[in-house]
Amino acid sequence: MAAEDHNGGRSALIFLGTGCSSAVPNAMCLIQPSNPCDVCPQALSTPPDQNPNYRCNTSLLIDYCPSDGKHSYILIDVGKTFREQVIRWFTRYKIPRIDSIILTHEHADAVLGLDDIRAVQPYSPTNDIDPTPIYLTQYAMESIAEKFSYLVKKKVEEGKELRRVAQLDWRIIEENCETSFVASGLQFIPLPVMHGEDYVCLGYLFGERCRIAYISDVSRFPASTEHVISKDGAGQLDLLILDTLYKTGSHNVHLCLPQTLEAVKRIFPKQALLIGMTHQFDHHKDNKFLTEWSEREGIPVQLAHDGLRIPIDL
Repeated sequence: MAAEDHNGGRSALIFLGTGCSSAVPNAMCLIQPSNPCDVCPQALSTPPDQNPNYRCNTSLLIDYCPSDGKHSYILIDVGKTFREQVIRWFTRYKIPRIDSIILTHEHADAVLGLDDIRAVQPYSPTNDIDPTPIYLTQYAMESIAEKFSYLVKKKVEEGKELRRVAQLDWRIIEENCETSFVASGLQFIPLPVMHGEDYVCLGYLFGERCRIAYISDVSRFPASTEHVISKDGAGQLDLLILDTLYKTGSHNVHLCLPQTLEAVKRIFPKQALLIGMTHQFDHHKDNKFLTEWSEREGIPVQLAHDGLRIPIDL
């Protein structure tokens, strides 16, 4: 069956990864299991596609299907676990390609899979293929040019062999809520947030029929950004996808669950899904707590999980 027939005539969000930078299971829990952990050992006994506590680096695939019925596949972030996500979830949901890439920032868990983009591009030993558009800030571009100079350079240096590498069309976007851009026919509004007080990361607002905000790495919302996504500001979100690193306490560069839930109450979306979790979170147990919180506060909130697919009208 053709992939686009399999995916039907509706858009969908596919959560390729919902874990922190080190992913879950935490390697130390498996190689030095001196401190008991109820979550990580499940990885040794339960297949990842049946284990919602198996979490790769945060990444979202938008299967965008406008009224003409033609699907486009837009990838947000390409982290260290990208190849594993392709093998597990592209095959599960019959995703045939990537049409556009959008980066939130240039940290390892968002970009270190860029080399593997070639694995989902048409094969050409001479790199004679159409490059995949990739949208990012100027700061991220400069950092990636150092990390992956061979993906940025367009010409092979004299005396160097031609090697097959991912072909990318680098497109610079602005770090503000006023300047939108379009990727594969879908409009995105950058949402600058603080990822630590010395670093600006981007989330994204997208969707016309359903307003969705995706914010994977945040410690604080600037007032101008929070206004754009708040019910009391520019309008209520249909879905907020939001960072939460630890169950308790606080962290200098991420929201933890107490701050995440406070942010959800301020922003007041119709629904929220949480991502970026460490091994402190047990999917089923903590979603029971969140169900009780949701009933009390009037905002449905749950932990997302890798492989979650949500049909949605964009």
